[in-house]
Amino acid sequence: MGIRFTVLGSGSTGNATIVQCEDSTVLIDAGLSMKRLDELMRMQGVAGHEIDAILVTHEHSDHIKGLGAFARKHNLPIYANEATWGALERHVGQITAEQRVIMETGETANFGSMRTTSYAISHDAAEPVGYVFEDDNVKLSLATDLGYVSDKVRRMIEDSDVLVLESNHDVNMLRMGRYPWNIKRRILSDVGHLSNEAAGEALCQLMTDRTKRVYLAHLSLDHNMMDLARMTVNEILENNGFFFKREEHPLRETYHDRPTAWDEVRRR
Repeated sequence: MGIRFTVLGSGSTGNATIVQCEDSTVLIDAGLSMKRLDELMRMQGVAGHEIDAILVTHEHSDHIKGLGAFARKHNLPIYANEATWGALERHVGQITAEQRVIMETGETANFGSMRTTSYAISHDAAEPVGYVFEDDNVKLSLATDLGYVSDKVRRMIEDSDVLVLESNHDVNMLRMGRYPWNIKRRILSDVGHLSNEAAGEALCQLMTDRTKRVYLAHLSLDHNMMDLARMTVNEILENNGFFFKREEHPLRETYHDRPTAWDEVRRR
């Protein structure tokens, strides 16, 4: 089977992704209400009790809003590093000792046949991480909420079959936007979010002959548009020698208000 996944929601209004192999299903982040998570999962044909674990990237509310309630309702284990647990515990309510699992940054956990490895990213949280999923010789990488793509991050997520990469904002839209300057400065910093330009530049180093699709994720509702993100990223790729036929173009969309279609990640 390899791996398949659906991004239930992506952006500042809430983030959640389901990754599934033949014998296991995991939820990455639970940044929507419990009711909304259940609703989106039903749309994708998955029930809460079918989830084997919830993996947390970091403690910001758009990644943990429904975490406690959803985990309690479905009696699910939650995986996070110790620093993230320390930062999120007061926000998620009572979690039993059995549900509280420490997965330190850089560790690998096995969910059925799927190997899941966390890696450190640069963001203004306690100890934020991204995740790489591998099964049946395929690789899916999730990389959002990072101020820049470091060499260590690049080595973790390069040569992925499918990559979900942050393309948060257009720099000019952000600079001209309504946010106060201290928030703009945070977003633009090395512990903020990737701009469209930064995403395109990173992809020039990340994409290989193995890369089939790239999902542009965590777009700002106020300071970006999907058409603008795609155009900017594609222009940078073309300027660096990456050209694609329309039917083979790798850039895909994510949404803040609905899930992406299931994507089967398989080797050619």
